[in-house]
Amino acid sequence: MTARSVSPLLDVLVVFAAVYALQLLASLVNVMAGFFVLSPPLAENPWTVVTSVYAHDNAGHLVSNAIALVVFGFPVAAATTRLRFHAFFLGTGAVAGLSQVLLSDLFAGLPVVGITATSVLGASGAVFALLGYLLASNRLVAGFGAIADVPRWVTYFVFLVLAGVLTIVTASPGVALIAHFTGLLLGLVA
Repeated sequence: MTARSVSPLLDVLVVFAAVYALQLLASLVNVMAGFFVLSPPLAENPWTVVTSVYAHDNAGHLVSNAIALVVFGFPVAAATTRLRFHAFFLGTGAVAGLSQVLLSDLFAGLPVVGITATSVLGASGAVFALLGYLLASNRLVAGFGAIADVPRWVTYFVFLVLAGVLTIVTASPGVALIAHFTGLLLGLVA
């Protein structure tokens, strides 16, 4: 492990811990939602587009996202700059969170996935983006792309199906499925 590859991961893990500590303090005075939870109306607490990416519902949520960040983020961090890593992580996490908030009502009636949440917090969307990026940018995919001339629409269709399948596999009550799907799809396309 080089300092270059570890530092963005360490940065994010430190921010996770600091934000979680702030969440615990904020929950004592019952103001956590206003500072950390991304929810409608978006104009009411616009900073939560950023803070929600680094906030977590509980210690288990924090630990699971931290582990996934290290597993999926290490290869990406090793292959890019610190600034690009942070921009990718925050950008995909914010877009994934926004998609969860803005599209929850649209998909709430689907019985297969049971989407109900209109508010969100956590790094899962960004972590799924890291996973998607790894899946689409590995040597096997690059080698196949050099051999077969696959039309772009087929690639995007496969990405949509893959994002959908992985999202459904990770489904459980309270999980931001739209954020997972969006994050994974963003990572695959990136």
